[in-house]
This record gives sequence, structure tokens and C-alpha cells, in this order.
Amino acid sequence: MNLLLYAVTVLIWGTTWIAIKWQLGAVPPPVSIAWRFWIAALLMFALLRIMRRPLWPPRDAWRYLAAQGLALFCLNFLCFYYAEQIVPSGLVAVVFSTAPLLNSINGRLFMGRPLQPSAIAGALLGLVGIVCLFVQQMAGHLGDHTAWLGLGVAFLGTLCFSAGNLLSSRMQSMGLHPFATNSWAMLIGAAILTVGSLLAGYLFALEASARYLGALAYLAVFGSVIAFTAYLMLVGRMGPERAAYCTVLFPIVALAASTLFEGYRWSALAVVGLLLVVAGNLVAFGLMRRIFVRRRPART
Repeated sequence: MNLLLYAVTVLIWGTTWIAIKWQLGAVPPPVSIAWRFWIAALLMFALLRIMRRPLWPPRDAWRYLAAQGLALFCLNFLCFYYAEQIVPSGLVAVVFSTAPLLNSINGRLFMGRPLQPSAIAGALLGLVGIVCLFVQQMAGHLGDHTAWLGLGVAFLGTLCFSAGNLLSSRMQSMGLHPFATNSWAMLIGAAILTVGSLLAGYLFALEASARYLGALAYLAVFGSVIAFTAYLMLVGRMGPERAAYCTVLFPIVALAASTLFEGYRWSALAVVGLLLVVAGNLVAFGLMRRIFVRRRPART
């Protein structure tokens, strides 16, 4: 089950980078994000009714829901949308791939979780692999102060993502299912974005193009309803440290999509990076140790 949830999360979220890029343009980012989560929240509440699951969370959960809505379904996406307007999406993906390390550190600092050496080692391997994949893009922006600002905004978004992970883990420890908590948190995030957009004077008109509307539908249904539920179920089943390691794989899927739609060309260094990411996965999930134990000859 964990592998299925992991694959769904990686495949869907790895392709949302292209969809987000297609939304950048005439519609302000807060408006696009608000529409995305209004649609996703309404769909999730409808599914909750169909499945006859309880809608109202306990009183103790509301503070966590409000914080998750602000961090995970508002600030997180605002940071990434604006970061992608400044720097290439590949560089943003590099920053986002630090999520497993941030989850390990924040889990230790704020929740007293023990650090998992295999998860940290796997994340570091994967991060080195991602740097190899995007080293040419990074080299072209080392002296660009605007690019560093974009990377800083992306890092702030990753911090918000990590905070949302820990909040979801806390609510799941209270016995709440991510499907229910996501519904309310998305609704809260959409409401915050809507109020902020109206105060900023933004219009809630959508771009009437097939590409924009198709991207909105994909991000709302697949990127939000399906992928967020699968990912936060992983957080509850595996812990935020190991669950967040799938963020290291997102750029790999994004590169595959870019190869098909944008003509991305693979280099030898990019192939090395891909191999490091795969090795990081094996280490993070302890699969290297299991393979070694199975192949070790039995002592007589």
C-alpha cells in the first residue's frame, strides 16, 4: 500500500510543475490558487458525504486545521508560484527537494521525533543527485541577486510545506483521517487567498484558454484531491521524514515531462544525478540493507 501511495504522489506531483507553469500569466497567482482549492475542497466534501464519513472535526483540531490551511494550502503555493516567476522551475525543485531534511529537523525540534539516519542519508544522496541534474541551470544564476531572492522565497515555501506535514501528522495521531482534515484545511486556505485577493483588488476572472482551464482541472482534482490525500496518508503511515523523500523524485518526473513537451536534453551529469536519486530512495526505505541481508550467505 505504501508503494502505491508513494507512486501516485510522485507521478502526479511530478507533473504538476508543468501545470503550474501553464497557469502563470494573466491571472494573478493568488486567484489561480484560490480557484484550485475552492474546487478541490468542494469535491472532497462531496466525497465525504458520499462515503458517509463524519464532516465535523473535534474542537481540539481546529487550531491545527487553521495552521495547516495557512501553511500548506496558502503560503506554500504562493511562494512557489512567485518563485517560478523569478527563477527556472528546476531551481525551485532543487530547493523543494530539501523537504525530507526539514521534516527530520523540524520533527526533532517541535515534536521530539528521533532522527532517522537512513532517511537523512537517503535525502542527502537524492539532494546531491538533484543538484547534478540542475547544475548547469544553477551555474547560470550564481551572481544573480534576483535569482537568489527567488530561491529564498522557494525555501520559505518548503518550510511552510514541512510545517503542514507536521500538522497533518499531529492530527492523524489524534485519529483524524487526512481526507477530512484536507477538506477543511483546503477550504480555510482558499478562504484566506480569496480575502487577500479581494483586498489586493484582484479580479476573480479566469483565463478562457484550454491550456489554463485544463491545468486548473488537473491541479484541483489530481494535484490536490488525489495526490495530497495519498501523500498525507503516507505521512501518517511512514512519518513525515520518509514520506517527504518523494519530493526528491518530483524533479525527475518533471524532467521526463519537460523532455516530452519542452525538448529537455539529458547530459551525462544528469544521468549520474538520476542514479543518485534512485540510490537515495533505496537507502531511505532501507531497501539496500534488505537486499544486502538477503544476498549475504548464511553462516554455518
